[in-house]
Amino acid sequence: MNTIHTDMTIRRADTGDALALGRLAQLDSTLYSGASALVAEVDGRIVAALPLDGSRPFADPFRRTAEALAMLRLRRDQLDASWGQPRVSRALRAVRRRRRYRAPASA
Repeated sequence: MNTIHTDMTIRRADTGDALALGRLAQLDSTLYSGASALVAEVDGRIVAALPLDGSRPFADPFRRTAEALAMLRLRRDQLDASWGQPRVSRALRAVRRRRRYRAPASA
């Protein structure tokens, strides 16, 4: 079985993505409401989108996008889980992780 590895970027859509999202939605026979969305990008091209207003996700019907949609849902769930928590800087989280995984000192 041949496996093709491609890099995928999951990110929040910005205003410059509106045209690409509109075209992608049209390709998938749906409408893009203009709501804030997460997008999956492969080779610099948006292949799937998950609107954060709860409307239906859409993707390029001519590409294999099931994994991209799964990654978008996972990222949305991660964001949902963190919204209720206070923000902590990356550096502080990294220090906490290092302390948690540090091997115990031998006596």
